[in-house]
Amino acid sequence: MSKLNLAEDIILLLLDDDTGKMEDVHANVTEMLMAGAVLMDLGLKGRIDCDLERLFVVDATPTGDAILDGPLKQIETETESLSPKTWIQRIAEQGMQIRDAAIERLEQRNIIKVQDTRFLWVFGSRRYPVIDDREEREAKLRLMDVLLSDKIPDPHDVALICLADSASVFEVILSERELRHAGERIEQVRKLDLIGQAMSDQIRKFVYDITMAIAHAQQPLY
Repeated sequence: MSKLNLAEDIILLLLDDDTGKMEDVHANVTEMLMAGAVLMDLGLKGRIDCDLERLFVVDATPTGDAILDGPLKQIETETESLSPKTWIQRIAEQGMQIRDAAIERLEQRNIIKVQDTRFLWVFGSRRYPVIDDREEREAKLRLMDVLLSDKIPDPHDVALICLADSASVFEVILSERELRHAGERIEQVRKLDLIGQAMSDQIRKFVYDITMAIAHAQQPLY
């Protein structure tokens, strides 16, 4: 089975193990997370780069992942130079479609099963019970292993930790005790210098710029 993309990993991180429901985060936060996940994956795959002023395509070759290739084409065909913040906001407009596509793919891979339930035939809710929880447990245990040790994470997990931290996901999925222990380590991971490892200085800076863009993306556009 191919490695999950960041959007899929975020979905699994936000799944409550007991109820099968998504953890209670604001819809706008979910949209920002999905946008950030797409842009980080494109950066990790060497398709885009950015600085604080602009985000741009460096390789327009499709990745073969439909979740990523639509936004890649959108960035490629944009004639105006736009900032990472603006791209976060633009792609966040498609955030729920990206989320639904990630959920559908997880269901197709037999990792989760989508169920609709009804209460008094009026209020509808959707649950996502895990069928094969290997990927979910791997994602959560992988991150906890990084956060509670001094192991050097791979680029994907650095991006996932930075992304989750930028949107306060850890405050939702970790207990207060876990968060106290992990807080300093999260900050260390955000500053990791992975030269000589799988992630280059350029990609590390890209992840930083994207997470900074997420943090400021709810401010009005000018």
